[in-house]
Amino acid sequence: MSDVRSARIRLYVEQPLGEGQTVPLTGDQAHYLFAVMRLVPGDPVLVFDGKSGEWLAEVVEARKRAGVLICREATRPLQLPPDLWLCFAPIKKTRTDFIVEKAAELGAARICPVQTDFTNSERIRRDRLQAHAVEAAEQCGGTFVPEVTDLQKLSALLDAWPVGRRLMFCDEALVGAGQVLGAAPKGPWAILIGPEGGFSETERARLRALPFAHPVSLGPRVLRADTAAVAALTVWQQALGDWG
Repeated sequence: MSDVRSARIRLYVEQPLGEGQTVPLTGDQAHYLFAVMRLVPGDPVLVFDGKSGEWLAEVVEARKRAGVLICREATRPLQLPPDLWLCFAPIKKTRTDFIVEKAAELGAARICPVQTDFTNSERIRRDRLQAHAVEAAEQCGGTFVPEVTDLQKLSALLDAWPVGRRLMFCDEALVGAGQVLGAAPKGPWAILIGPEGGFSETERARLRALPFAHPVSLGPRVLRADTAAVAALTVWQQALGDWG
């Protein structure tokens, strides 16, 4: 059996993993491993399920649209991200994909698309965005995949806001104001990024009135929505996350 250093591929699977556990592959996974990457029985693959850490597995059966792996040994424990949600207004397709991918890489635990007054996109394909989160975790070495939720109205999200979760409200009206997280406490948090047109005055007034909301500035320049998401995640991780 090859060691972990010879494994070229990381694969997310939904089946629980453990020593000696067999893992049947989906048709798409089998096609990728055997038709695209040309793996054969005996080749190593790193697998993770988002719950059991990372495992070194071996190909034991390889067919065009099917196959089986077997787990040999644990290689890394599960690394959970901080209890952080990223809430954002969807934008153009490829840039929404970018936001989801970077949120998974930067350590968001949940990704929540929201419809605001000025959101241009009225629908998303949650399954496609979830697949982007999976792919990002596979490529960046993560052992956890954040959930991507269905699109919901911002008002509905705020109506059902969980007790004890704070909100980092990235307000473009504060550009250059130098308003940051400061001495905000750790714990469950969420980040809110608005659409390209910004928040409406009604939304901004409601957000500023919320006792759990912390309006912040992301610097002296107005950022595109996808840039703002990366900047906000970085600011939060450095101040309150697991980067220290």
